[in-house]
Order: sequence, then structure tokens, then C-alpha cells
Amino acid sequence: MSTPIDIRVPDIGEHDSVEVIEILVEVGDSVTAEQSLITLESDKASMEIPSTDDGTVTELLIKIGDKISQGDVFARVSASAATAESTPADEPASEPAAAATTADTTTPSASGGAVSSQVMVPEIGDFEEIEVIEVLVSVGDTVELDQSLITLETDKASMEIPSTVAGKITSMPLSVGDKVSQGDLVAEVAGTGAAAPSQAAAKPDPAPAAAPADAPKPAANKPQAPSSPTQKIADETYRRAHASPAVRKFARELGVDLTLVTGSGRKNRIVKDDVQQFVKSAMSSAGSNYGGAGGTGAGIPSIPEVDFSKFGEVERVEMTRINVLTSENLHRAWLNLPMVTHHDEADITELEAFRKSIKQEAADEGIRITGLVFHIKALTATLQKFPRFNSSLSSDGKSLFYKKYINIGIAVDTPNGLVVPVLTDTDKKSIYQLSEEMTDLSTRARDKKLKPAEMQGASMTISSLGGIGGTAFTPIVNPPEVAILGITRAKMQPVWNGEEFIPRLICPLDITYDHRVIDGADGARFMAHYCKVIGDIRKIMLY
Repeated sequence: MSTPIDIRVPDIGEHDSVEVIEILVEVGDSVTAEQSLITLESDKASMEIPSTDDGTVTELLIKIGDKISQGDVFARVSASAATAESTPADEPASEPAAAATTADTTTPSASGGAVSSQVMVPEIGDFEEIEVIEVLVSVGDTVELDQSLITLETDKASMEIPSTVAGKITSMPLSVGDKVSQGDLVAEVAGTGAAAPSQAAAKPDPAPAAAPADAPKPAANKPQAPSSPTQKIADETYRRAHASPAVRKFARELGVDLTLVTGSGRKNRIVKDDVQQFVKSAMSSAGSNYGGAGGTGAGIPSIPEVDFSKFGEVERVEMTRINVLTSENLHRAWLNLPMVTHHDEADITELEAFRKSIKQEAADEGIRITGLVFHIKALTATLQKFPRFNSSLSSDGKSLFYKKYINIGIAVDTPNGLVVPVLTDTDKKSIYQLSEEMTDLSTRARDKKLKPAEMQGASMTISSLGGIGGTAFTPIVNPPEVAILGITRAKMQPVWNGEEFIPRLICPLDITYDHRVIDGADGARFMAHYCKVIGDIRKIMLY
């Protein structure tokens, strides 16, 4: 007899509501563990989600264009009887191992019938001391399985913690403003039987079962300007809105009155796109207040629409999602950061000679040594010398976060757009180790196999055009980093040594930095030191 297994979206980092762009199997297909089932695409990368078990696909719960989040069930697989026997009867086959750490503590009541269950904070990633922003039930309330009890909010997401058993709330020790961590008691529930298996983790932004009966009816998306920052919208407006905690937080940050927003989600639920569209409509209608007619809403005149077909035959090709969102991120950085680019040149003649001398030795061990890996080591050494470049500016612009780690991002050109995998702890790894890791990350970037966590946490990014050409360019800083290094193709040039011209391999370098954090003199010193290190690779040993 076969056993149905729920296949859920695994941990995909900080992403929420990620779009399904490909479905790689059909109902009836036989699949193996780790076989890719669907492809998701976020603003930073595409990723394939694998099956957790062997079996036959019995149900697909999503379609192309749907958006799903961590913990969502997107497929069901019918496993063999042998597989079913290996799974405890009281625990779903597809439940992640982490569920074991969040099981409830159950205690029979004095009456012998009801069971007192303790609902604990489940696995919530690396977060600790998370603030409680909403308590959704009270002592005496009757709750259902998976009904949300409290809402937590970190600096990156909001999440509702559900009950893992049906029954009556007998104890609720938490109040708004308290801070909790994984394993802390949320509530005690008197149920009529053993507690149901708990979920592996709290799902960000779960959809409410239904809108409150007395909730204000959303009005049409009227083209009104967003509420003034000085006009406080009552917290009750956000709490009563038919929207997830993350969407309510998003609207609160923008000062949007959710009673004016029409939801496009299931049962008229307001989603993030609805809030964004409301703001766009409001800004467009208020064009005269933001730069005049035809303005973009930021005081910048928009580019007029052009019918290119009147000049000849054309073909319209939609950009990939990564292309579109990368464009938006770069545009945001360009508008918000005062950037300066400093150009310099480094003599890498000795470096290239050394690379060639170890090339065959490395190849014998299956390692490909490129010039870029030496630039990674040189940048690491220079960041150790100039720690201000390994910092990030606080959101209020009044303080700096100095990082004690050194992680280097490498911009990789893929068929779907530019992605930036991150090499971690580059100060602790050898040239050979970094070469192997860089090859692996670059390959998986092109195959859409990168995990979101592998594209986060860079101290600084390198954008190299050395394999293509050019003499110089101005890379754009990728916030929250404060600088980015550009590398262009090296070429042999005559260099005067005081007596004669000799041929030397010269590499053009470009560093763009956030002028709020780094002064021009600091930028020049940084590059002078970098050129010294890359020009004599032995100096890396000093750091």
C-alpha cells in the first residue's frame, strides 16, 4: 500500500512568495529523492526544488505563475510500502527532521479525558529574541489546529506561530512587546487528545482562513496619494486588514491605509503587489506634486513611449525576472548612493608568471587556477588593511557596522542574468580551496542550482570583464556594501624603468565606492595598496 508524502518548499532564505517559472514533472511520473520538481525564480536567482523522497507524483498543487513560500506543499508523492514503514505513523513522511525539536509537551488532565499541550516557538532559523507584535487569542478561547496564536516580527520578516493542537487556551504567558526564541512557551492548550505533529517551522506570511466578518470593506484602488508620514494611521486598521503580517508591515512602512486597497488574492486578500500598485497609482495621479505632468513620481521626467514599428520591423522580447529586478536594484542604488569611481593600473607581470608556473601542478589535482582567484586574495588582504571598506552604513546614516568576517562576492554572467555568489571566509582559505569553491559556485550559478544563502553576506564584490575586454568601466555599488572592484583585461605595455622601455603586463582596475562612507583620499590609498599587493603576490603572505 502506498503512502502519500507532502513535498514542501525547503528553506529558501529570506525570500517570500517566490514565483514558479517551470514545472519539471507531471502527475504519474516516477521521481527519485533529490530529483528537481519545479523551478522558482526570485529577484536574485533561479533555483530548482527537489523531491525529498522516491515515489510517483500523485498530485501537483501549483501551476506556472503561482507564488509559494517556505513550508508550502506544492506536490504529493506516493511512496512504496517499504518507505511508509520507515516513517513513524504519528509523523508525516515529508515533515522535515526539525519537526522533532518542536513537538509539544502533553500532560493528561486530572479528568483523564482532556490533554494539556504546551505550544512552543518552533524552528525559526537563526533568529533569537524576536518581538511579539500581536497576540491573536486570549485565555478561554477555543482554537483549531494550525490557527495562529501570536505574530512575531524580525527586521526581515513577520511570522505567525500556529497552534499545534485543537482545544481551549488555558494559559497565555506572552504579551505584546515580549521577546521569544526557539523553544519558548507560547501557550497551553487543553485538548481532547494527543497533540498533533507540529510544523517544522513557522511559515512567513500565512494566509488567514478568512477575513474578519466586521473588517472594513476594502475600497477601490483610488488614485490617491499615500497617507502623509505625519498622519498616523490607527494600528487597528492594520490589524483588521485582510492581509498577512508581512504585507501589513510593508503597508505600515509606506503609510498606506489598507482600507483603501483592493485585494487581488484569494477571498480578496491583500498581497504585496496590491500595495505596490496602489502606491504607483497614487504617485502617478499626484504627478503635479512630484515633478510635474509626465513625471515618474521622483521629480524625474519619464521617457515617452515610442512606436518603433513605424520605422521598420520589430520584435518585442520580455526580459527575464532576474533582469528586471536587477535593473530595479541598480536603479535604486544609483539614485540613493553618491558614488565615485577611482581608476588605477597594476603591474601583474610577476603574478601571471607565477600562475603559469603552478598551472600544470594544479591541473594534475583537478583544479583550474585563474587570475581572478589571486585578485580575491589581494582584495582580502587589502580589506584587512582598510577595514572601513568592509563595513555597511546604518539605515539612518549615522553609524557604521564593521564586519569581522571577509566574504567576497563574484559577479557571474549567466544566460538568465547576472548573479553574485559569495565566497565566505576568504581570509582563511588557500588559493587552491578558493579556486575549487569558485568553480563550483560559478557552475551552479549557470545551472540555477545556487541557494539564496550563497548569494548573501558579501563584504565587497568583484566584477571582472577580464575575459571579455575593455579598458575601464564604472561598476555600481551593490548595497549594503560600500564598494565594488572592477577588473578589465590586462595587456602588455611598454613601461619606462629609468633606462629603457620594457614590456610589462598591465591590468586596469576600477573601484566605485559610496562617498558617504569613503573619502577620495581613502579610495586612492586603498587602490595604491591593492596594486602593491597584486603586483607582488608574496605580500599576501603578510596578511
